[in-house]
Formats: sequence, structure tokens, C-alpha cells
Amino acid sequence: MTPLTCTKLSVITITGVITQIIGLSLFLFGFFPVKPALPGTSGSESFYPPTCDFVGNLSDTTLPPDQLKSLYQELSGIPPWFDRLILLVIDGLPAEFVLGKNGKPPNKQFKEAMPYTQSLLASGSAIGYHAKAAPPTVTMPRLKAMVSGAIGGFLDVAFNFNTQAMMDDNLLGQFFKIGWKMVMLGDETWIKLFPGLFKRHDGVSSFYVKDTVQVDQNVSRHLGDELRKDDWNLLILHYLGLDHVGHIGGRSSSLMVPKLKEMDEVVKLIHSSINQSQGNRRGRALLMIVSDHGMTENGNHGGSTYEETDSLALFIGLRKHAVDDTSIDLPPTLALLFGVPIPKNNVGILVREAFDSLKEDQHLRALELNAWQLLRLLHAQLSGLPCRNFPCDAFYDHQSSGLSECNHTTENMLCCLYMEAAALYTSWKSKRGFESSSNKDYRSAAAAYYKFLKSASDRLSRRTTYKPVKLLALGLATMFISSVMLSNLMFCRLREMYHGGKKQALNLNDSMNGWSSDETFIVSVVLIIVTCMTSSSMVEEEHYIWYFFISTFYLLLLRKAAQSLSSVGLQSSFLLQKGKSGEGYFRICCVFLLLISGRILRGWHQGGVNWTSLPDISKWLEQAGSQYVKPLQLISAILVISIGLFALFSIESKGKYFQMIRLSFLISGLLVLLHITKYQDFTVSSTNYGATFLVQIIYAILGATTIGTVVALPWLIPLSTSKISPADNTISPPFFPSIQEKFPLVELRDSLYVIGWAYILCWCLLQLLLQQPINTTPILLLLLQTVASVLYFVRSGTHHKEWVEIAGLYYLGMAGHFSLGNSNTLATIDVAGAFIGISNHSTFLSGILMFIITYASPMFVLLSLVMYISTKSMAHLVKPEKANTGDLLMMMLGFPCLVPLVINSILLTAYTVVLLLMQNHLFVWSVFSPKYLYVCATTVCTLIGVFIVAATGSYTYFVLAKRKQKACTR
Repeated sequence: MTPLTCTKLSVITITGVITQIIGLSLFLFGFFPVKPALPGTSGSESFYPPTCDFVGNLSDTTLPPDQLKSLYQELSGIPPWFDRLILLVIDGLPAEFVLGKNGKPPNKQFKEAMPYTQSLLASGSAIGYHAKAAPPTVTMPRLKAMVSGAIGGFLDVAFNFNTQAMMDDNLLGQFFKIGWKMVMLGDETWIKLFPGLFKRHDGVSSFYVKDTVQVDQNVSRHLGDELRKDDWNLLILHYLGLDHVGHIGGRSSSLMVPKLKEMDEVVKLIHSSINQSQGNRRGRALLMIVSDHGMTENGNHGGSTYEETDSLALFIGLRKHAVDDTSIDLPPTLALLFGVPIPKNNVGILVREAFDSLKEDQHLRALELNAWQLLRLLHAQLSGLPCRNFPCDAFYDHQSSGLSECNHTTENMLCCLYMEAAALYTSWKSKRGFESSSNKDYRSAAAAYYKFLKSASDRLSRRTTYKPVKLLALGLATMFISSVMLSNLMFCRLREMYHGGKKQALNLNDSMNGWSSDETFIVSVVLIIVTCMTSSSMVEEEHYIWYFFISTFYLLLLRKAAQSLSSVGLQSSFLLQKGKSGEGYFRICCVFLLLISGRILRGWHQGGVNWTSLPDISKWLEQAGSQYVKPLQLISAILVISIGLFALFSIESKGKYFQMIRLSFLISGLLVLLHITKYQDFTVSSTNYGATFLVQIIYAILGATTIGTVVALPWLIPLSTSKISPADNTISPPFFPSIQEKFPLVELRDSLYVIGWAYILCWCLLQLLLQQPINTTPILLLLLQTVASVLYFVRSGTHHKEWVEIAGLYYLGMAGHFSLGNSNTLATIDVAGAFIGISNHSTFLSGILMFIITYASPMFVLLSLVMYISTKSMAHLVKPEKANTGDLLMMMLGFPCLVPLVINSILLTAYTVVLLLMQNHLFVWSVFSPKYLYVCATTVCTLIGVFIVAATGSYTYFVLAKRKQKACTR
């Protein structure tokens, strides 16, 4: 086999990465399709049985709204209860705040914050229930479920940031067809979903979560005028402030109780207006209070925990008690209460308590209409349904089984349950004149209908969408090929570097026999992670795995340092003995720093899903109050800035350009401290112009300084005049041993050192701005861990192979990812920080900031590889006088680029296989799919980080090589 060249290595790596991207795209497109929906809208055919030859009343679309409304009411057989609907959406309000949990009343402070709403529930003037929201629990898919009754696809969480017009059948479209006038105030998502439907609207952005005041005042300022008007039938009020309070401070925020009081005043104002207008020409109005989702203890949402799916629904105007249902049950209930057809793709069922006061024939008629609608949907989605041609074939005539016999396959059971309900309804109608048996038959028919509706709804809700097997197989195969290519490249590079190149036999077993414990451990980590990801519980609590691995790795480093220290006594030279022991003690101190900081990081956030309620350091500090958090935040920020500035200020060169770099980062650091002291608070968020402008200035200075350093430094750094530069002509990292000996381009190492610290300091300052205040100390600890790791590896010489060191740093980044409070659920994504420094909402800019916050630790470690490269001596691997450009670039960038790519490629491919195997698992959408999105995002992070490292190293090298070539020709 021919030895690797730089060109060959680059081409194969780029090909492998492109292949991986193609395979991943194919798999994502096949596994996460948009859920199919029946085209068109429900019309008068909804009020007839779903016969095989009925094509619907095509004249529905040509009827004027008034005539269509009368036709629907005539065919329905259920007189509309109300003429107007006020839909009050309180974004993010958990039902637990209003109704309590597990039969217990709500928390005292929350109950006392909403006295008027609680009085309505206590007097029986309202029906309240826990409406379980299906994941992903973000606003846009939840609003679509509220008005259509359909459960959206998993990738709706991505579409949530770029809402498009809703084309599926929905309640608002049905109301519009019968001539309703609609007004919307609040979240602009409604305007994007239903463009052109509202007579009046005033929308606000739902993503600028720093605003908890104006976003609600913008709704309330119109409320009095709208309640006095009679030119609307539907009034939608979507309040966002409570959700924003949760994102900023969590459930226990000091702003939560005042916001609940504000919402209670809104409920009081609306209900009082309804009572005063009863009996006039405005008609009867129903006030419905709903929330789109709940929130976790930290105030986030998006996952499938009880706290996130526990949304509220209150019917004020109906007299019943609290019950449990799902949010998709609202569309069929509202449709029949207001006399319009149920949306075509609805999978919800009637809220039983809302129809209990109807006459028996009207109640059963409502159940029949709901059953017909679900049966049509079953016909469309289950091609093997035996009763799909009912009642045109003989299935019904020969079906005379009772409920106890409906225990066949799913399709047969659904048909059997429907036939049973229809037969009991027919029997009740034939016996209506006989009082003795009529009531019993009514209860039996109603129970049979509800049993069918529940079974059909469950079947339709759980139904997996069709996945193109060939596309999934092609995507997986492509990713596998990419993983094999990169892994083989890595193995070839290892063989050439450490086993004598082509003289070494191609025997993997022989190579493995010489592996040390740290090498075996690094490989074992990948295998264990892949195995653990097959368990849903291990996916939820993955942070424990990474904490264990990184702690074990530190102990292996400690063992190596202790072994090297014990061997010093065998040295013959006293001076050599003294120097070696000093190095050994220094490495041991580094390991202890790693262990102590790692332990603090491990206890900072109680991550995962199942044990988040347990105490941790961040909870203790937040409960203690800002008087403890703020000083700790300032001290940590000052230390982070000081470490970075010390690294830059200790450079020996005193050129003007270096002074400018130092001064720029010093100014940025001071501005960050100003922002922390003046504007940043963990309970109250500032949205004033001064805070936004200050952050924008910091962004500009950091961006210009970092990019300027990368681009200009290789052109401006002084060239050495000899193979070993004099001290006054070079930039030597004072933290580390000399890296000048036996290397033809000393300036390359010095440039990369400065650029590496510029990357590190820029990234740390960004995190101090964007992260929650409680996360400032973990940022300091991650910086200390990274510096300590690099110091240890530099002082260890050849005790550890380079690929082991880089893999260890990569694992450190993954452990740090969880120590900042991240998890494998979407609920832990910090949305609040994604709008810092943005004056107007931008999905693109907010998405970038959200990515920076979420992947702070992995990207930090990848960027620090530039500094790591500058500190490693390669003299033992290559002879400078014989090295060419390709050899030097491979020696410098080979492992720093290959190791992260290979590890990520193996994990991505393996987890793709796991997801494919778990596609019918109960937790596929709530556990495995969110984890896969995180794996994909980690892949993006790795590719970006590796590209920055490779581009920085290559650009710096070629510029310096060109300058040195010109200098030599003079």
C-alpha cells in the first residue's frame, strides 16, 4: 500500500465528509416525512354515512355563507349552543397551575394569583381539564392541533421557526366558510398560519422571549374596544408573556405570580363583558381558555414529559367539573357546538362533559358524526379495513357480534366496535317510545360510541407514517461507507506514524497487542456509548455516561503521571532527576485540577429527564437569590477574561499589531463586564435599546478582532532569521515549553498560538454574554479543564499518543455539553439567550445564537485544538531537513481533523441503525428522535469545528511559507 500523501489524505477526507452529508440528508428525508393529510375540506357529506359511492355535495362551495350555515345546522340535527367564540390562549400555562395535579389543589401562591378563575371553577361555571399536548410541545404544531385535531409530524419543531400557511382542513376555515368575522390579537403565528382570514389583527413576535411586558400589553390595549364591538364572531387573544417569563426564570420566577394575576384580570374582564351582553343582539358567547403546552421546572418546553404536555383547557359557560382529555379533542367539540363540520384530519373525540346536558338524541347524533369522521379517516389510512365499503357490502349484515367478541386484529376490532355502536344506536331509535328500555339502550349506545372513538383515535394517533425503505437503506449505507472511509484513513495514518509505515505488516491484531490502557479506553468509550444508546433510559440519562468516562480518563492520566514520577528515581543524573520529577509533579497537579473542576461541573446541573428535581449547585444558588449569583457570576467572568488576556499580554513581541489585538480583547472584556453588571439579571430581563446596542458593539469588536487576527497575523508576524529564532524576534508561548527546536517554520507555531487564544477568548466572551448567568462558573471551569489538559499533554511528551489526547479533549467537550444543563430533550434548549443583541426578530440570527449556546462546550474544545497544535512538538516524528509541505501539514493537522470526524462518524452511523431498529418503539418520537436531532446537530458542530481548524492551519502555513520563500530569494 502506497503511503499517504497530504493530497490523498485531503481528498479522501473531503469525499468521506460529503458522502456522510449526502447519506444523512437521505435518511432524514426518509425517516422524518411530513405527515400526510387528506386534501380538501369537510362539507355537507360529513353529516351523511361514509358510503362507498358518496362523493359529497359539490354545490357546497357555491352556496352563500348564510345558506351554507343554515344547511349545516339542518343536516347536523344539533342546534348551535353559541353564536360567538372568544379563544384566550395563554402560552405555556401548565394546567397544574390552575387545576392542580393528581387530585390535589394547585400551589397556594398560584391559586391565590387567579382568584376569579378559581371562583368560576368552584361555582361550576367552567369546565376545566388537563389537555395533554402531543410532542413536540412547541407553539406552531400545538396551534395546528388545536384547530385541526390532527397530530403534526415530529419535524414540525423545525417548522416552528418558519411558519407557513396551513393548508389542511381546520376550524377557522370552516368558520370562514359560513361567514364568520374573525379578529386576532397576539402571537403572529396565527397570522402566518391563516393569512387573509382575519378582519382585524395585531400580531407580535413569539420568539423575542426577553419581552414579558409589551408583548401582553399589545393585546390588552385592544381588548376593551373589541369586547364592545359586535362585528366579530371569533376573537382570538394569544398572550405570550407567561411563556416568556418561564423561559427567563422558570416556574419559580418572581415574575410568574404577577403574570398569573394579570391573566386573571383578563379573564375577569372578558367574562364580565359576556355576562353584561347576554340577551342582546350579540348572541351567546363561549369563553375558552387554553394553553398550547406546559413547561418544565426551568421554564423550557419541546419534549414529552408530563410538565411539558400538561396544557390547560377551560370552557367558561358550560357547567361541569374538571376532567382529563387531549388538546386534539377541542376541534370536534367546538365544531359541533357551533354547527360546522368536523375537520377532515381530526383524530380527536368529543369532550364528553361538554355534551352531557344535550338531549339524548342530540348527544348520540354528535357521537355518530364524530364516528363517521374518524371512520372516513380510517378508510383513507388503513387500506385493509374490512368495513371500508360499509354499508355497501354484506359485512354489516353478517356482523352480529357483541362487544365481548371485538378482540381480533386492530382493523377487525375497529370495524367490530363501530358496527356494535351503530347497531345499538339503531336499536335505541327503534325503542324510543318505550321508556323502560330507552334509557338503558341510550347509555349502552353512548358507551359503545365512546369505546370506538377512543380506539380509533388511539390507532390514528399512534399510526406511524410510511417510510420509504429503499431511501432509508441508501442513506444508512452511504453513512456506513463514509464511516469506513474515515476510519480506514485514520488506521492508515496511525500505522504510518507509530508502526513504521509500509514496513509494518497489515495486521490489526499485532497492532492492538501493543496498545496501552489509555488507547484501549478511548476505543472502548465509543463501543460502550453505541451499546448504551439502544436503551431509552440511557438516552435520557446520557450525561452520567460521559461523566463516568471523563472521570475515568482523568484517573488514567493520573496513573500515567504517577508511573512516570516513580521511574525518575532510576535516572543516573541528579539534574535530570530533578527536572523529571518537577515535570511529574506538575502533571499530577494538572490532573487534580481536572478532577476537582470536573466534580464541580458534574454537580452543577442535575440533567437528564428522570432526576431533574434532585438538588444541585445551580438550584441552591438560584434559591439563595441574586445576591449570591451575581458576585459569583462577576468573579467567574473576571477570571475567564483574565486568563485569556494573560495569555495574550504575556507574548514577548511588542509590535503595534499585537498591541491592537490585546487592546481589542481588553475592551471587549470590559464591555462584557459592563453588560453583566448593568443589564444581565437572572430574574428580570432587559429589553431596552441600550442593552441591545451594547451587545451589538461587543459582537462587532469580537468579530472584527478575531477575523482580523486570523487573516492578518500570518502576514505581520516577524520572520526569524535562523532555524532557531532569537528570543527578541519570535513570539514564544510562555505557558508551555519551547516549540522552536527542529522545526523549519517557527512562526507557524507562534501564529497558531495567538490565533488559538483569540478563538478561545472570543468564544468565552460570547458565552459570558449568551449563557444564563448561573452558567458563567461552568464556562470558567471548562476553560480551566481545557488549559489544564493541554498543559498536561504538552508536559507528558510522548507518554500519550496524539490521537489519544485529541480524543480525550473531544470527550471533555461532550461531558461539558451536559454540564451546562443540556440534555437529549428539546426542552433544555435555551431560547432566551438566542435574542440577546437582536433588535428585530430574525430566524436565521436567532438560530445561530441558539446553536452557539447549545454547543458551547463541543465547539470550544474544537476551537482550542488550534492552540493545542501550536504547543505540540513534532520533532520526534519528522526530520525538518527532509520534510516537505505535505508532510508538515499532515503532521500538524492530520489527527486534529481526523479524530473528531471518525468518532462522530461512528456514533452517527451507529445511532442511525439504533433509530431504525427503534422506529416502532413506544418512545421513538419522545426519546430516540430528539436524540437523533442532537446527534445531527453535533455532526454539524464537528464539521464546522474541524473546518475552522483545517482552514486556519492551512491558511497560516501557506502564507508564512510564501513569505519565507520571498525572504530567502532576496
